[in-house]
Order: sequence, then C-alpha cells, then structure tokens
Amino acid sequence: MVAAGRVTNGHGGIRLRRITLLGSTVAWPLAARVQQSDRVRRVGILIGLSESDPVGQEWARTLIQALQELDWKSGVNVQLDLRLASDRDHMQTVAKELVELQPDLIEVTTTPATEEVLKQTRTIPVVFTVVSDPVGSGFVQSLSRPGGNATGFINLESSLGGKWVGLLREIAPRVTRVAMLFNPTTAPQTAYYKGVLEAAAA
Repeated sequence: MVAAGRVTNGHGGIRLRRITLLGSTVAWPLAARVQQSDRVRRVGILIGLSESDPVGQEWARTLIQALQELDWKSGVNVQLDLRLASDRDHMQTVAKELVELQPDLIEVTTTPATEEVLKQTRTIPVVFTVVSDPVGSGFVQSLSRPGGNATGFINLESSLGGKWVGLLREIAPRVTRVAMLFNPTTAPQTAYYKGVLEAAAA
C-alpha cells in the first residue's frame, strides 16, 4: 500500500490515499492487478442500506461493474460476498458474518456500517465510503495518515455546516433561528457539523 495522503477527488469528496479508489468503488493496488495470482480473492461488501433500497442496489451494481472493468470478475478471480443492512442489529450480525469469512478485503458503505465492521476486525483491510467523520468516529488516526486497517472516502467536510447557514441566509435573509435535526443512533456523524454550524450562526 502506498503512503497515506489527503487529496480531493474532484467531486467534493476527500479520499485517504492508501489504497487506490475509484469514486465510491475500490480498485486493488496496481501491483496486485498486474501480477494477479491464480488464487481467487475474496471481498466482503456491506452497504448500510436496506436490501429494497434502490440507492443501495445501484451502489452494488456500480461497484461490481467497476471491478469487472478492472478485470476482477465475480466467480472467476474474485468472490464477492455482498450484504445490505440498514438496521443496526442486522448490521452487527452481517458484519460478524463477513469477518468470519476471512475475506482479503471488506468494502463498507455508510458510517454505521463501517463502525460495525471495525468492531469485528482491526486486521482485515477495510475500505469505507460515504463516511463523514472517520477521525471523530475512531476509524482512522488522521486524514493524512489513516493508520490501522481502514482507509477510504469522506463524503462531506465539516466546513459545509457553516456554508449551509450562509445559504439559508441568502435564501431567506430574515431567518434568525436554525434547527438541526438528526438521529444520533442512525447518523451519529451529524454532530461533526454541529460546532461549525453554531459558530456560523453566531
């Protein structure tokens, strides 16, 4: 794996440059792609949305298609163990199942799902996407040097909290009170924006 470094991905997100990433999908390091062995690799995938959610289904299709374009074909040189779960208890069960399969890597989407996977393993490489605050959540040591077994994308920076307040003022200049509503169980990362939002409001 290459050294970590913080870079933008051109779409408003930030990635931690430790494993090569493509959008919300993961590509194996170049050396692994060039020198693929005959061994079938195993990849666990956990998307933190319900099985009936069309967004989760689209994310799964996009990931599988991107892997195929990189010559990682399910049933040929890679085995994909795909799971979708939105309920925290179900996520915990699925995360444990995936870790017990001992995959070469786990790709996980959303903060709650990433949290559940990292509760189960600190050795299997984990690539996360759609995570707002990996440092505050304890997934990585820092954005520039993730450390440990996890790396990936953050989807929004905390500074956006202040920009949301500014946008509200532009739309409705007479606004004097702003409420922030979130579920700390399903979206604990939302507190990531709270301080910045309060500072902008002041």
